[in-house]
Amino acid sequence: FRLISRPLVGTHTHTHLFSYVPQIKQNQTGVVFNELTNLIKTIRNAMKIRDMSKCLEEFEQLCRAFLKSKTIVDKEGMPPFYIRLLSDLEDFLNQLWEDKEGKKKMNKNNAKALSTLRQKIRKYNRDYETEIASYKEVRLFAMTTQDGRFLVICCCCFLVERHTSEKKKEDRKKRHKRKERVEEEAEEEAQEEDEGEWEKVKGGVPLVKVGNQMFAKGTEINTTVVVKKLNEILQARGKKGTDRAAQIELLHALANISNENILGEGILVKIKFNIIASLYDYNPNLAAFMKADMWKKCLDCIDELLDILFNNNNIFIGENIAEDSENLAIIDSQPFRVRGCILTLVERMDEEFTKIMQNTDPHSQEYVDNLKDEGRVCGIIDRLLGYLETKGSTEEVCRVYLRRIMHTYYKFDYKAHRRVGYYYMKRYHDILISWYRYTVQHYTRLLLNCHFYPSPPQDAEESEGEDSAFIMDRLCKFIYAKDRTDRIRTCAILCHIYHHALHSRWYQARDLMLMSHLQDNIQHADPPVQILYNRTMVQLGICAFRQGMIKDAHNALLDIQSSGRAKELLGQGLLMRNMQERNAEQEKIEKRRQVPFHMHINLELLECVYLVSAMLLEIPYMAAHEFDARRRMISKQFHHQLRVGERQPLLGPPESMREHVVAASKSMKMGDWRTCHSFIINEKMNSKVWDLFPETQCVREMLVRKIQEESLRTYLFTYSSVYDSISMETLKEMFELELPMVHSIISKMIINEELMASLDQPTQTVVMHRTEPTSLQNMALQLAEKLGGLVENNERVFDLKQGVYGGYFNRG
Repeated sequence: FRLISRPLVGTHTHTHLFSYVPQIKQNQTGVVFNELTNLIKTIRNAMKIRDMSKCLEEFEQLCRAFLKSKTIVDKEGMPPFYIRLLSDLEDFLNQLWEDKEGKKKMNKNNAKALSTLRQKIRKYNRDYETEIASYKEVRLFAMTTQDGRFLVICCCCFLVERHTSEKKKEDRKKRHKRKERVEEEAEEEAQEEDEGEWEKVKGGVPLVKVGNQMFAKGTEINTTVVVKKLNEILQARGKKGTDRAAQIELLHALANISNENILGEGILVKIKFNIIASLYDYNPNLAAFMKADMWKKCLDCIDELLDILFNNNNIFIGENIAEDSENLAIIDSQPFRVRGCILTLVERMDEEFTKIMQNTDPHSQEYVDNLKDEGRVCGIIDRLLGYLETKGSTEEVCRVYLRRIMHTYYKFDYKAHRRVGYYYMKRYHDILISWYRYTVQHYTRLLLNCHFYPSPPQDAEESEGEDSAFIMDRLCKFIYAKDRTDRIRTCAILCHIYHHALHSRWYQARDLMLMSHLQDNIQHADPPVQILYNRTMVQLGICAFRQGMIKDAHNALLDIQSSGRAKELLGQGLLMRNMQERNAEQEKIEKRRQVPFHMHINLELLECVYLVSAMLLEIPYMAAHEFDARRRMISKQFHHQLRVGERQPLLGPPESMREHVVAASKSMKMGDWRTCHSFIINEKMNSKVWDLFPETQCVREMLVRKIQEESLRTYLFTYSSVYDSISMETLKEMFELELPMVHSIISKMIINEELMASLDQPTQTVVMHRTEPTSLQNMALQLAEKLGGLVENNERVFDLKQGVYGGYFNRG
């Protein structure tokens, strides 16, 4: 065929690459190709408006039309515009697929069509891999000639505009002359400026040169020049197209130049402030976290800045220093004055550390490696604390104290726990020795020789250092006395209570919570403070449970557990909700409020403590008010679990924690404390719950004692109508309790009028008075009460109809 420069009728009139096609003389060929180009035009229009459903529909029609024209294509060759569409469409779909934010904004039909079309185009393009690869290779080699037409260098299947030999020779000569001219100019510039080869630069705001080229030759480098250059660099900060990494490098280079020319610590401190600020600005998205290399640089820069401040007492920094009144130059007997706040930088560093922990997979080794940086973060806060105690204001000291408290309050102090245990055991050992010293010599010798108490800690690090309790007490009391803002004081009180509760100081934690009256207005606090309050109440409830205060533990955990949103209220995750309740922006905000994984409270342990507390309260109450129609419900969640257990058609051995508690509750109802004990304390429950407590054995012993006591009360409530009298010795053997404890429990029940009985002291017998109504009598009383209510309601309705008020009983 013949190569021409006239496009085919019916094709695009745009000056696209490869828009010149061979003239087809046959009418049938023209009709077929016109149909294909019209379909392609429709697809491209749909691509512009991102209508994926239309793209999918038209692409299927195009494939069918191309299949019909297979004979003509085999005869005339593959049309270039078809290959170009396949390549462009695949690139377009891949670009849309990688744009996750754009995909979220698509409606359901478009998203589904995008996925389907992407799979179809990838499968379809496998048959044309060679043609598409050739098209992509030659797409870049398009040049424009002097008369405005396209000159295309392509492979065998693509079209080339044909030129005469004379024009080719002229173009070759012009290109050769132009190349020689460019080479001569480059050589002259290299000789004059001695700048070397050309190098690529990025677009955007132009930055000053790096290193020795930052200043012109012969420039005297002093404080004024460096400050001017610093301001030039900072002018590009935040502008579109600015290379943030290059900015950081420039600031580092400027700091090195300042050191080399000994311009003083004042200008160095100012540059360090801007370096740290640039590191924070490196990632413009607030939700994103710092990368590992930037995080390490940030920690190093803050450490270097603190070193300079500690080594130079004549440097004064503060936000209230105006830029006009800064003193950065070395002047005799005048201190440096620099505008900036080191506390704000450290607070931002602490927030960045929290974001890093929030965005790291908690079950990976990376999380453990990142968590190791907390020691360095706490070290920086401690150094800043020491600096501000001497040079900072009271408000700044309170702020840095709170940062230190937030890194301490949730950590259990194992060293202090071991030291306290050692001293208590030693004290007990000394009392025993003094008691038996003058009576039993052999026993005393035995006690002295045996290892009755643990050996004192040998580690120097354990024996040295201040306990976390003393640190918390000192920092919190300073905030209580000096802070003027309610938020910092509220956070300090909650952290102090949490720390007391974590270390089983129940009475201190309870008294501090009651004296603070935080529960009265906590609903007006911001969400992070409310999350801290919820965490504190949960820890308070767990502490009460460890101390055997079952009712207090249940009351503390009731609000959190009854809501069914414990995970969300504690800031440990988000529950699945409808998009109507929470949009994407709100979800991002709530994710930023989440507590890092290493600060989480075990939700299964929390639920188990709540259910066991509810069981110990609810089962005796249900036995005492079995036939009471007006009995209240102590725990709705516990009753829900009981109903779920009763609805099961087949009862097998308990598997989950909830099933263990339900099975134990059924055993306690019957007064069988041994079976109840075996369901609550066993290997499975130990590994899931009880072994997570620091004083595991004490908790287990407390649970056994509470189960025995409440089982005894339940047994007496349930079977009191069966007995005329029962010996306390028998009850002691049945429930394996001491006789004084049995006597105490029964006496309390009699005093509170829960049990209608009396104690016969000489025979140690409980004599039942038989005043409790039988089950038939209880049912008759309930029926009479309900009938009375029905009659009264009926009379009121009748009186309203008759227009008489006062009821049946007021009639004269």
